[in-house]
Amino acid sequence: MAKKKTVCDDSKELLSTFLKENKKDGIRVFVAGGSRGGHNPIYARETYNLGKTIVQMGFKLDFGLSNTGIMGAVARGVMDAWNEKQQCSNREFPIQGITTEEYFKLYDSEDVMLKHINVIFAKTLEERKQRLLDADFVVFAPGGVGTLDELAYDCVAMQDGLLEKKPFILYNIGGFFHHLLEFLKSISNKGFSDPVPFIVVDNDFELEVAFELLKSKYGKCEDDKNKVYANARQLVYELPYFIKRKQSTKLDIVDIIRDVCAVRAFGTDEEKSILEGDIETAYLEKEIERMYDRLAKTGRDTSVVSYKLSRLKRRKKNL
Repeated sequence: MAKKKTVCDDSKELLSTFLKENKKDGIRVFVAGGSRGGHNPIYARETYNLGKTIVQMGFKLDFGLSNTGIMGAVARGVMDAWNEKQQCSNREFPIQGITTEEYFKLYDSEDVMLKHINVIFAKTLEERKQRLLDADFVVFAPGGVGTLDELAYDCVAMQDGLLEKKPFILYNIGGFFHHLLEFLKSISNKGFSDPVPFIVVDNDFELEVAFELLKSKYGKCEDDKNKVYANARQLVYELPYFIKRKQSTKLDIVDIIRDVCAVRAFGTDEEKSILEGDIETAYLEKEIERMYDRLAKTGRDTSVVSYKLSRLKRRKKNL
């Protein structure tokens, strides 16, 4: 008597197909972030939502493998969203974790989450970084020196032509990357590096809009690398317009893209002028908003520096 198929059996077949596709097709997202979660729970909460959004968009996740902190939150988000989508919890999940054997030994081998991840072993950390960058675009989430190392490595590799050009997204939760963005702009303005067109998003709504634009308008990254770079710069400029338009109209991004393309291709000179003016206005409004936020953070930084300076002076006086 043939064994009756269950929902889980169907899901396992679907998962098998998904994993095969995962190796060759579809848009892959490499997420870099901390193995620690930080003191503010907003970091883990928002990156958990990032994982869920990856599944909702039909993307696939590559990450450096961790079951804790920001990376663990992203993986759990992917797993939970995949569970909700497939309605079957007793199975593996389509996540690709790339690590070395030495680092893998640091994790609890009995951890349920690690048992459900497709683990790929690299021989060295250098190979691990290179294999992670096979993804179509990169999201940098809050993290520590390891995340900064990943970001610096990727920027240098892309600048020197060792890495194919691809979009980089900074998930600027709570203004986390404020100081880094200022530093990167400074070294670029002083001639020490090429400008990197970081797509900066401040919350999950902006992240979702950026994902939808990358999926609908810019496609995969293997077509024309110079075009990818130009498209990423264009997305940085146009993203605030799409965010503002989606918020006010509730239209799908595909429909907004269609409207923009129609005006640019067939609109009157006046309609084109209005559109470009709206895009410029939205961009400037977002930059002004971020500038005020940076000023507020700089004020707090100044207060902290003043406090520390006072303490140092008191210590010196008491010597």
